[in-house]
Amino acid sequence: METYNWTSNDFILIGLFSPSIIGLFLFIFIVLIFLMALFGNLSMILLIFFDTHLHTPMYFLLSQLSFIDLNYISTIVPKMASNFLFGNKSISFIGCGIQSFFFLTLAVAEALLLTSMSYDRYVAICFPLHYPIRISRRVCVLMIIGSWIMGSINSCAHTTYALHIPYCRSRAINHFFCDVPAMLTLACIDTWVYEYTVFVSTTLFLVLPFIVIACSYGRVLFTVYRMNSAEGKKKAYSTCSTHLTVVTFYYAPFVYTYLRPRSLRSPTEDKALAVFYTILTPMLNPLIYSLRNKEVMEALRRVAQRLCSVKM
Repeated sequence: METYNWTSNDFILIGLFSPSIIGLFLFIFIVLIFLMALFGNLSMILLIFFDTHLHTPMYFLLSQLSFIDLNYISTIVPKMASNFLFGNKSISFIGCGIQSFFFLTLAVAEALLLTSMSYDRYVAICFPLHYPIRISRRVCVLMIIGSWIMGSINSCAHTTYALHIPYCRSRAINHFFCDVPAMLTLACIDTWVYEYTVFVSTTLFLVLPFIVIACSYGRVLFTVYRMNSAEGKKKAYSTCSTHLTVVTFYYAPFVYTYLRPRSLRSPTEDKALAVFYTILTPMLNPLIYSLRNKEVMEALRRVAQRLCSVKM
């Protein structure tokens, strides 16, 4: 690994790959994923906005997921790409804090939003007659606002701590973004108390929501199994499998990374796992929800036909 001697308050982001032929190939691959994520999530937001058939609570929540993913990947990849292209790996102390704040806010907001989406499917399939009351527009807005508020509060606490501890070692963060646990390895004080708060936060905002999601879909699958309608079963299984795929891609690497004690963590493994929840998931979400969702594909056809008719 390269050695950096830095005398200012700036940090150095080591990055995801080295400046080599393989590194260039990986860089191009990441940029393509970034562009696909931007196009996919922006398309999903516009499609749900313009097609009135998708003006339902489930798709309203899905549009918010796309909005979060759009901002999520934009918080990480542009800076990483800039560092690789121009060879300037520095990031200011304040810039690092801002990136960390938005990363943590969006990460927790997405985790809680996925939980809200599982509750939406649970009520829709297990209590269809109560659905308009339990999942109204107002309830959806409250769930979304709650996700953002909880994410912001959690992020403020962690970022404030990270910006107020003394750093007396190398300023080189062995990561491709300002991940607070990676920053703490540079601290010159014992951070075991903070590491305990990371464990608590991970449990509250990742493990517990994952358990809620698993229980919700367990009940959903049990209800679906007892259905008489083959078409209803097929639609429910398709929706649930789509949501579970998204949840697994997002939660599994996140939980595995942040619940491990520092002694069992390695920078290379942490960076590889971070690619899943910071880069791949925002790109896969719109693909999974569109390609495996008949209603989205039909809406896409309607919008395309409308645009063609306007041109003619």
